[in-house]
Amino acid sequence: MTLRAVVRGVGHYLPERIVPNAEFEKSLDTTDEWIRTRSGIERRHFAAEGQTTSDMAVIAAQKALAAAGFEPNDIDAVIVATSTPDLTFPSVATMVQAKLGMTRGYGFDVQAVCAGFVFALANANGQILSGMAKRVLVIGAETFSRIMDWEDRATCVLFGDGAGALVLEAEESTGTTSDRGILSSDLNSDGSYREMLYVDGGVSTTGTSGKLRMQGNALFRQAVEKLTSTASAALDKAGLTDDDVDWIVPHQANIRIIQGTVKKLRIPMERVVVTLQDHGNTSAASIPLALSVGVERGQIKQGDLLVTEAIGGGLAWGSVVLRW
Repeated sequence: MTLRAVVRGVGHYLPERIVPNAEFEKSLDTTDEWIRTRSGIERRHFAAEGQTTSDMAVIAAQKALAAAGFEPNDIDAVIVATSTPDLTFPSVATMVQAKLGMTRGYGFDVQAVCAGFVFALANANGQILSGMAKRVLVIGAETFSRIMDWEDRATCVLFGDGAGALVLEAEESTGTTSDRGILSSDLNSDGSYREMLYVDGGVSTTGTSGKLRMQGNALFRQAVEKLTSTASAALDKAGLTDDDVDWIVPHQANIRIIQGTVKKLRIPMERVVVTLQDHGNTSAASIPLALSVGVERGQIKQGDLLVTEAIGGGLAWGSVVLRW
């Protein structure tokens, strides 16, 4: 028998404030059409004043736990993927533990920017396969609105806030590709690409949180190539091909990146879960958000084979193949 990390429940949260593209026309040299044409984004959500990353993470976690039928103390570990924590330390994960009322287990954060949830998911899988944990709550949560340069029309219109969560549980399986759960993962990073996407502040440099900076055209070219290669690598590791895939659930950054990637993977857009038009780029929250919305829509069903893939600052990129 083979141990697998199987999804038991998923949930998400979006802040109440919805910001349509037209709102940016008041302060920037931009239009709704310009934003939609270049990104596919139509609106996004921004956190309320005083609303933190951990606040949103907790609501998404509560929904995932309810869907799984678990109580907080049924969970052994909490892993939060975020680049916008409440504080420098402690981790958002420990704050989530406290707010959920968890009195056992352990929690820590993973920081791989937009690829953070894929890295967290692979890490949670490792925790389960090693026997460290039986049930892991994996969360992606971001308040990117707090690190935007509101005068940079190329970046500030792209990002939004939100959170998504899922619960993984160990399950004995047959060891075949028909098993439910995580079947493979592929993680990569290359620090030589740092200038393409970074925040110009930090504790040991400026002592401030800084603002997001991005070289959009250069990043676009790297994204399509690297997302295609990591998805193919993860499928190869699982002993599967693109023909086996029911759904691609990509990082929701830019519709042109998504279209370019799935074209290279020879997968039609009809088999891609797309949510960026409503949420913008929510960084580490985008994949769990899309998973939760995909389930709500009735797209993702038990037994479906999914590929999640993402790229973020670092550059860091990776993918996970799982059967729902």
